[in-house]
Amino acid sequence: MSGSSINEGGAGADGTQGSNAATILNVDDTEPARYAKNRTLRYAGFEVVDAGTGHEALAQMEALRPALVLLDVRLPDINGIEVCKQIKQRWPTTMVLQTSATFTSAADRARGLEGGADAYLIQPIDPDELVAAVRALLRLHAAESGTRALNESLERRIEERTRALHQANIRLIEQIAQRERAEAVLVQSQKMEAIGQLTGSMAHDFNNILASMVGYIHLVQRMAGDPKISALLDKALAAAERGKQLTLRLLAFSRSNDLVTGPIDVRTLLLGLRDWLRQAVESAIVLNIELQEGAELVAVTDANQLELAILNLVLNAKDAMPQGGSISIEARVQRLAEPEADLLPGAYVVITVTDTGTGMTPEVAAKAFDPFFTTKPVGRGTGLGLAQVANVARLSRGGARLVSELGQGTQVSLWLAAGSGAELAPPQERALPRTLAGCGERVLVIDDEPDIRRTMAELLRDNGYEVLSAADGGAALSAYADFSPQVLLLDLGLPGLSGIEVARRLRQLSPSLPIIFVSGHADRELLWTAVPGARLLRKPFHTEELYAEVRRCLDERQEA
Repeated sequence: MSGSSINEGGAGADGTQGSNAATILNVDDTEPARYAKNRTLRYAGFEVVDAGTGHEALAQMEALRPALVLLDVRLPDINGIEVCKQIKQRWPTTMVLQTSATFTSAADRARGLEGGADAYLIQPIDPDELVAAVRALLRLHAAESGTRALNESLERRIEERTRALHQANIRLIEQIAQRERAEAVLVQSQKMEAIGQLTGSMAHDFNNILASMVGYIHLVQRMAGDPKISALLDKALAAAERGKQLTLRLLAFSRSNDLVTGPIDVRTLLLGLRDWLRQAVESAIVLNIELQEGAELVAVTDANQLELAILNLVLNAKDAMPQGGSISIEARVQRLAEPEADLLPGAYVVITVTDTGTGMTPEVAAKAFDPFFTTKPVGRGTGLGLAQVANVARLSRGGARLVSELGQGTQVSLWLAAGSGAELAPPQERALPRTLAGCGERVLVIDDEPDIRRTMAELLRDNGYEVLSAADGGAALSAYADFSPQVLLLDLGLPGLSGIEVARRLRQLSPSLPIIFVSGHADRELLWTAVPGARLLRKPFHTEELYAEVRRCLDERQEA
């Protein structure tokens, strides 16, 4: 590139807009985040082109040669850092502003910058900060282009370089000040991210406690001959199951689990949420749940994220009724014969939350689903509640609708693609082994929690298996050669060697070894990718679930 103007993007030498608006390539696989950044930059006067994958980003680079790329680290096909390296190799003058929606350390940010990025921001990003960062990088882009142009004229080089260095020094001082202000703004968002991480960790520990309790209860049930004691133990198991559902909700809040869509019985889900929702609202608020009779309320969505969406709607409704009122939750099946806005023809389960609160102005209602938009006081809202609701609806092949009038309340409807009730049959009912008893087969149990390790071993021994247990991966590898297990049961989060690393090493020794991961919040697809053919038993589990998984592994290995 030659000359003092920027041909790639059209920004002026100071990074502001000249005759042509600067073109920015916005790369992010998450639609709400991508939309929010696109909208902010367009309002600031930039031309924005979106891409959702690494391959699409590289194709847009080839066609457009933008001055700046806003690049998310996590992409579905190519890691964002690798995309950055390719951009810098092929188009070294392009500026890259890398972003991340995960809680990052200084080492993570350093890794991104060492990969070629010119700057690094953590999402969610304040709109003003994003525009300022983009303009600062465009100014740097312009300065670099100007510096290259200075080589064309030796006579003007000293004077122009002095002026450029003076301007660069001013820009550097401004950038330092901007970064200091940005760090202060990011503190609150980092705190929220830390709370999410802490919540996920607490839910994991709580799952381990529940798993231990359930295991001991099953052991006592085997020894109890009194029907009254058995009945009490059944109630204890039911309470543990409620605790398991609570941890799933906590994990949904912490964003620790990815959206996994499937057929969900909306009727059962809403009735199960009823007591929890009533505890979440004030005593002066009446909560009603009405479900359409005679209809199959089965939606294709993620149960945990749907629960979180409904909770967000109820809490928003509660905040809109400081003097009390009523909240109604309705569910019905509705069919569309023709396309309607973003909804395709077909059957939908429609969940509607209506309140009698303060309502919204048309201007506020138009922005209600926008990420980070909130009318609540500082510290009371993040602006992500309704954005999460809309995201769940979109990822469930549906959409969200909002109707509100100032002083007359608000109604929000989630349209979710309908499924079939035939798909709801539990997996264990479709393929339950003919017998669950063992015949002396060897099972190696690995878990760093002594209570879980002890109860699993006792339950398996009582069912006819020979069991050896280990507290960590190193002990398991040492015991493997002498014990030669026929099935491996191991926790995902082990001290030292992780559960995945232990499984991989043992698979090298015995490629056909059946492996069952025991975890409360593991991603099944991730485990299958890391250890092909591995099974997942979620904590806390019932005795029959443990026996069935072990029996299936042994039967399938014998048939093979």
